[in-house]
Amino acid sequence: MTPGVELLASYWTISSGLPHTDREYSPFDFKDRVKSAASMGFKGFGIWHADLDRVLKEYSLKEMKQILDDNGIQHVELEFLTDWFLEGERKKSSDIRKGRLLEAAEVLGARHIKVGDFSQEQCSLPHLVEAFAILCEETAERGTRIGFELMPFAMIRTLEEALSMVKGAGAPNGGIVLDLWHIVKLGIPYEEISRVPKEYVVGVELNDGTIHSPWGLHEDTINHRRFCGEGEFDVRGFVQCMQKAGYTGPWGIEVLSAELRTLPLDELTRRAFRTTIAQFQ
Repeated sequence: MTPGVELLASYWTISSGLPHTDREYSPFDFKDRVKSAASMGFKGFGIWHADLDRVLKEYSLKEMKQILDDNGIQHVELEFLTDWFLEGERKKSSDIRKGRLLEAAEVLGARHIKVGDFSQEQCSLPHLVEAFAILCEETAERGTRIGFELMPFAMIRTLEEALSMVKGAGAPNGGIVLDLWHIVKLGIPYEEISRVPKEYVVGVELNDGTIHSPWGLHEDTINHRRFCGEGEFDVRGFVQCMQKAGYTGPWGIEVLSAELRTLPLDELTRRAFRTTIAQFQ
C-alpha cells in the first residue's frame, strides 16, 4: 500500500451500468460491490443517482450506511445532478433528484455530490454564480460539498469560467472536480491545473485513453476509456501535478468502457485498484 494515498471506486468503473440509458443502475448487488471494492483496497465508493433509486428498493439508507461502515469505506461520492441552474419543468425535476441526493448525503455521510451539465446549455455566468451559491448553501445544511465537474459537454467548458463560478459563489463547501479524461480532451495544460487553489478542488479522478480517436467525443467518453497506464495519457504526470498543488483527498478512478462492462465484478475492482495505485509508486 502507498502511504497517504486513498482510492475511491467511482460508480461507472465497477458498476457495469449503461450510461445515458434507462439501465444506468448496476446489475451487481450493492453489498457485493462495496465488499469487492473494500477487499481490493478502496477506501471510497461512488453511487450514481439512478443506482441509488434502484438500491433503495432493497436496502434502506441506514442499511447502506451500515454496509459501507462495515467494509471500512471512508469516502462516499454521490452523483449526478444536472439542470440545477435552469428554470421551468427541468428545474422541477432537478429539484426532486436533488432532494433524494441530499437526503442520501446526510445519512451516508457523503464527502461530496457531483454536479454539472451534459447538454451545453446556454446560461450567463452571473446566473450560474447565483445558482451555484444557492446549491452550495442547501448542501452545506446536510454536511456535504458540491463539486462541479468540468467537462466538454457542460454549459461552461474552460477552467477559467469554472473558477469564476466557484469563486463568485463564495461557498466554502463548493469547488471543482478535476477528471483527467476531461482535462485531456479539453486540452488544458497540467501547468494551469496546478495553479488552481487547493481549496477549490473538491475531487480528482484518474483514467487513461487515447489522445485522438476515430469516433466522436461522446462515444469515446462513455465506451473507450482505459485503466491507468493502459493508454496514452500522462497519468503519473497529472498525479504529481495535483500532489504539488497540495491535493490530499481521495483519488477517484473513473473508467467508462464497453469492454470492461462485460467483466466480472471482482476482476473490475482488482484491475481498477492495481492499475491506479501503480501511478503513485
